Amino acid sequence: MMPHPASAQVRIDITRGVVEPMPIAISNFLAVDPSGAPFDSDIPGVIASDLASSGLFRPIDRNAFLQAPGEMTPLPDFADWRQINAQALVTGQVRQEGNQIAVEFRLWDVFGQSQMAGVVYRVDPKLWRRVAHMIADQIYERITGEGGYFDTQIVYVAESGPADKRVKRLAIMDQDGANHRYLTDGQDLVLTPRLSPNAREITYMAFRNRQARVFVYDLDTGRQRVLGDFPGMTFAPRFTPDGRSVLMSMARDGATSLYKLDVASGAVQRLTSSQAIDTSPSVSPDGKRMVFNSDRSGGQQIYVANADGSGLQRISFGTGTYATPVWSPRGDLIAFTKMNRGRFVIGVMRPDGSDERLLTDGYLVEGPTWAPNGRVLAFFRKDRPGGETRLYSIDITGYNERLIVTPGEASDPAWSALIR
Repeated sequence: MMPHPASAQVRIDITRGVVEPMPIAISNFLAVDPSGAPFDSDIPGVIASDLASSGLFRPIDRNAFLQAPGEMTPLPDFADWRQINAQALVTGQVRQEGNQIAVEFRLWDVFGQSQMAGVVYRVDPKLWRRVAHMIADQIYERITGEGGYFDTQIVYVAESGPADKRVKRLAIMDQDGANHRYLTDGQDLVLTPRLSPNAREITYMAFRNRQARVFVYDLDTGRQRVLGDFPGMTFAPRFTPDGRSVLMSMARDGATSLYKLDVASGAVQRLTSSQAIDTSPSVSPDGKRMVFNSDRSGGQQIYVANADGSGLQRISFGTGTYATPVWSPRGDLIAFTKMNRGRFVIGVMRPDGSDERLLTDGYLVEGPTWAPNGRVLAFFRKDRPGGETRLYSIDITGYNERLIVTPGEASDPAWSALIR
């Protein structure tokens, strides 16, 4: 089904920061045959949860609805939906097709009385949650004009145990916390997991046999392998945007420099050279530049350079020190952690260091990671000494900070690209 060529009157401008959430009616879907249950209510439920979590939509209570799913074929009675102040309406149906379910959805402009989008997905019934996330992405994109971020995953470090015997395991889940699973058993302490661009591999640092090494975890096979054979401690890895290489830090002879390792061939290229500590590299989406933090000027600051390490330029000059820079997938911003007078801050700045904006602060807020649309960040927060460490998300306007639910304490998140 192709979207109807209607002119959209329903629109959210997400660049203005705090906006009044749009009231949207998300009806239960019509179960065409008995196989449609419980997907007819479960799928709209996940769509509503996704859209509400963005802070841009307000799903209307279904008890207020005046029409049932079976009463909206071929068209809804838009007057009924205007009565409850719905600006947009989502309808759909579910039916069995062989071993698959066919999930059809339509997005309606209630006041324009026109269809804005419509798609049919045919999938294994086990993938019903992914279909719901994909529909939520379609709605978000159609109404905001920006790409969605709901059909994604987050890998993070799951923490447990006392401070002197902390267990840190790799864990992965959907962005809404569903389908959670642990990837490692906790025997090795793991840090800084980062997903590959196709979201099928994770590079991370692990302490094994009292040695810090960079590893790669294959999500399809569960296989883990050491990346590279370096004489010193390696850490802070991150994939390049093409997924062919990993940038990382290596400590040796009192200095820490950045290196680039070709994953297929194992070829290594040194990118920086000084007596400083250069770490937390992140490459721009076009692959031409990189950002990292270094103490080469005396305090920890953010630097950008060409992808081969040439053309080095410091871009942070504010009060305090800066760390964990991450280049936005849109290329327009760099997210960072800032430390000043015992407080931590998550902020963003442009790649030339201008327009620094602080989004949230606290006793400990750290480790920003971008959603694939470059509009939302995830990070971890601890509100007091000895308190729990949890994951949160926030819009780049500093609005809509929300807890990301995990089974236990969590840190160091990494957001995937859209699942393909």
